[in-house]
Amino acid sequence: MADRALVPQSEVVAQLRSLGVKEGAVLLVHTSFRAVGPIQGGPLGLIEALREALGPAGTLVMPAWAGRDGVFNPRSSEASKSLGVVAQTFWRIPGVRRSDHPHAFAAVGPRAEDLLPDPFPDPPHGPASPVGRVWEADGQVLLLGVNHDANTTIHLAEVLGGAPYRVWKSHTVLIDGIPSRVHYQENDHCCERFVLVDAWLEASGLQMQGTVGNAFARLTRSKAIVDRVAFQLRQDPLVFLHDPKHGCRECDLARASVPGDAAAPSGT
Repeated sequence: MADRALVPQSEVVAQLRSLGVKEGAVLLVHTSFRAVGPIQGGPLGLIEALREALGPAGTLVMPAWAGRDGVFNPRSSEASKSLGVVAQTFWRIPGVRRSDHPHAFAAVGPRAEDLLPDPFPDPPHGPASPVGRVWEADGQVLLLGVNHDANTTIHLAEVLGGAPYRVWKSHTVLIDGIPSRVHYQENDHCCERFVLVDAWLEASGLQMQGTVGNAFARLTRSKAIVDRVAFQLRQDPLVFLHDPKHGCRECDLARASVPGDAAAPSGT
């Protein structure tokens, strides 16, 4: 980022509003600060710009799930490093609320309490999850310097669209204050083919694009993502899984979970 110009925070706010971020909206953000920066104030400056663009009536949401298995404490458990420095910074800010389970999201704003129900969501990105609550609130999804392979709303679309694969997983959670192992099924795979959603949304005119900071940004309604992906899944339920010849272990595990009569052609 050393050879890039420092972007003032006020300019970032203007870029977000020009992109289509609505004042008073619920906004779920996935971001890579390496792509966005440098921005005045660093990662915290970007968070402040997002909050200013949303205004006091808006609610900002980011992923904050645990970086490792173990008893989850929303006040101290480290967030996954894969989420990036912005998300890792966000959940630590005073006043930001974080889910009380390992598949955590964090939020701040008038609707934060409604978006982060405490029970462990099963499946992790189903309708009862924070991603599902953003969808119910007709929220927006902002991909800032990342593509749709980082877009958790597509997992919600898989659930609602009837994707037939489910992989068994487990986490340690507190139940009545006692650490307990919870087993659940998740529509999990490598997610690389989620990038297909970019072209689907573009072809339908459902995605706004522009520059925020130094990064390419995509903005879409959560409901538009779910509707478009569900349509594609009806055509090919395994469209997001690599072909077996690709040699992707995660996709192969997902494919192996599919009942024989649910199999359909999928991509390469």
